[in-house]
Amino acid sequence: MSGLPKLYVKSWCPWCVSAKHYLNKHRYRYEEVDVNRDPAAYEEMIRISGQSYTPTLVLPGGEVLADFGTEELEVFLTRHGVQASAE
Repeated sequence: MSGLPKLYVKSWCPWCVSAKHYLNKHRYRYEEVDVNRDPAAYEEMIRISGQSYTPTLVLPGGEVLADFGTEELEVFLTRHGVQASAE
């Protein structure tokens, strides 16, 4: 896994669009993985998170936030000390 958080999404998922918008607006760096395009990534997400809903965010340390809204995302990032990019 890269040093970036992995955001598993489905392209048609409105919660995924909101999550990406939040992360981009606040300048967080992440790797986007579209599970509709990559069945192996979908299976990987299910294995890691124990569920099949998106968005699912996996931090490099293995912490997982699955099936979330932006309010939960903000709390999760703060709790785990994830910093936005200064770039």
